[in-house]
Amino acid sequence: MSLLNDFEWRYATKKFDPTKKVEQSLVDNIIEAARLAPTSNGLQPFKVITITNQELKDKILPIAFGQSIVSECSHLLVFVGWNKYTEERIDHIYTITTQERNQPADRYKNYTDRVKELYLNQTEAENFEHIARQAYIGMGFSMAEAAVLKVDSTPMEGFDAPQLDALLDLESQGLKSVLMLPIGYRDESNDWLLNLAKVRHPKDEFASEIK
Repeated sequence: MSLLNDFEWRYATKKFDPTKKVEQSLVDNIIEAARLAPTSNGLQPFKVITITNQELKDKILPIAFGQSIVSECSHLLVFVGWNKYTEERIDHIYTITTQERNQPADRYKNYTDRVKELYLNQTEAENFEHIARQAYIGMGFSMAEAAVLKVDSTPMEGFDAPQLDALLDLESQGLKSVLMLPIGYRDESNDWLLNLAKVRHPKDEFASEIK
């Protein structure tokens, strides 16, 4: 079966049924999809924080401008990125890489030297802009896996990132919030978007070809 069928099924859920919880094995698969997502230079500069504590979800509600899905969802996934690239962070993933591949420790030194020259000479803001784009790729993979598993999800940029960072104490970890992904099961009786047609630009407007 094509992924397209699952993409037709999914939509940005606006009302979750808080009585329905997603099995942990399915949550694990959704997070694993993000972990397996490709990232620039293979650096994987983001993480996923899972929040199930209802009190904490309720505290996030005003930070998300009152969007009820953050408190009603089964699990709230927060995609957080490194605040910046560092020599240590770059070396760490390539240490893991050489160990996993049974390669000499200096196998990628010439490559990582070039990567460091590129990123370490940028500002922290430039670093984070690039890092955030990698988190978007990861979220896309998570949303696709959720659709396959028939778990509802809603990508969210609509929240006060500095407030969320403070609540989750991200600064002390060298992290910053990028996106949130509430997951759960749709409230079929009360979600106004459920039965509306999925609307996108027509194919002839969306895709073109250069021959």
